Amino acid sequence: MNTNLTHRPRRLRKDRIRGLVSETSLEPSDFIAPVFVDATAEERVPIESMPGHERVPITAAVPRVEEVLETGVEAVMLFGIPRSKDAEGTRAWADDGVVQEATRRITAETDAYVITDVCLCEYTAHGHCGPLETGARDLEGERHSSGASGGLTVDNDATLESLERIAVSHADAGAEMVAPSGMMDGMVGAIRGALDDAGHTDVAVMSYAAKYESAFYGPFRDAADGAPSFGDRRHYQMDPANRREATREVRLDVEQGADVLMVKPALPYLDVVSDLRREFDHPVAAYNVSGEYAMLQAAGEKGWLDLEAAALESLLSIKRAGADLILTYFAEDVAPRL
Repeated sequence: MNTNLTHRPRRLRKDRIRGLVSETSLEPSDFIAPVFVDATAEERVPIESMPGHERVPITAAVPRVEEVLETGVEAVMLFGIPRSKDAEGTRAWADDGVVQEATRRITAETDAYVITDVCLCEYTAHGHCGPLETGARDLEGERHSSGASGGLTVDNDATLESLERIAVSHADAGAEMVAPSGMMDGMVGAIRGALDDAGHTDVAVMSYAAKYESAFYGPFRDAADGAPSFGDRRHYQMDPANRREATREVRLDVEQGADVLMVKPALPYLDVVSDLRREFDHPVAAYNVSGEYAMLQAAGEKGWLDLEAAALESLLSIKRAGADLILTYFAEDVAPRL
């Protein structure tokens, strides 16, 4: 038996030294907590597919954010469910829109750092992330279900004009950062220009710079009432098979003025998070999405794993891969335990 081992890594795994040499740490300030505000609700409505989360009415937006702040999390991302929808998603930039009104109340009454989702899928009657081109409108009328074929597409440049209006309206209401999520070409440049022209030069842009078409979004679409009524989003969200393309997409957003770069989803794309950390100096965010949350919740309810430990390990893996910020539904659960 060899008792003269020079290298014994286990020396640094004992309890009192383990934390001192830990390479990765999580802090409540790393987290952004999603908040769903519903203009059609009169009371809090539990989200069945996301245990522990609710849609809240506008009147409860401030108390909901105060609950987040009590856990030590300092930032929230607001998602809105409007009182009505149309083909263009016009309620998304209305002065009395759900996100605009919630933002005004939250910024006036709390110290939360408010980030707003800038997209149209929750506001359009068809559920896509922008106004549709003519061929797609024809398909919508037929409730066509052939996916990306047959002319189904969002009008990219018309959508940019809508995103400009949304971002400025959010900034006017007090948002400190806007987060475009629709994966439209040129969206960051359009929003940055519109914000600057409106005098909002200090409002930051966190781009969903590498957003993949993913099976892990299901519970969110239930939460935000944003599922497409026909077809899918594969013609504007990224192909899960593509890794190098993410660097190209993100570089374009950097050139257009993005302040923070987000990868969505997080866990299936940790290689992309790591790539961006090495390639760019910007802060990198990752979205630990609803499906990732729901899987662990379901397994925890079954007793198949320790939910708290699995959530913490998942978030550590995202931070270890290179994310500076993590948008996660676990924020309020994990933050008090750190």
